[in-house]
Amino acid sequence: MIITTTPSVDGYRIVDYKGIVYGEVVSGVNFFKDITAGLRNVFGGRSGSYEDELKKAREEALYELEQRASAMGANAVVGVDTDYEVLGADNGMLMVTVSGTAVVIQRD
Repeated sequence: MIITTTPSVDGYRIVDYKGIVYGEVVSGVNFFKDITAGLRNVFGGRSGSYEDELKKAREEALYELEQRASAMGANAVVGVDTDYEVLGADNGMLMVTVSGTAVVIQRD
């Protein structure tokens, strides 16, 4: 499966459009990560724990997108966009959404 942010894939042509496809993940951020991130805010530096959580959520959303596109009969997803949101009363949840167009491509 080819997944790209571009509207086409070099060396291929789109022969069928299957439709819009999504992948969504909502992930909770735990108490200890919040403490570590708070200390980073005071003393400076990057928050590795939040970066790891973000990377994991993004990878899971892309995997879900790929599985849904495959179930539609697609072999590629073009025009992929990634969005991030925080949810919950205390902003303790992270939502990652990826979307794109599921297509069938063939070599030129």
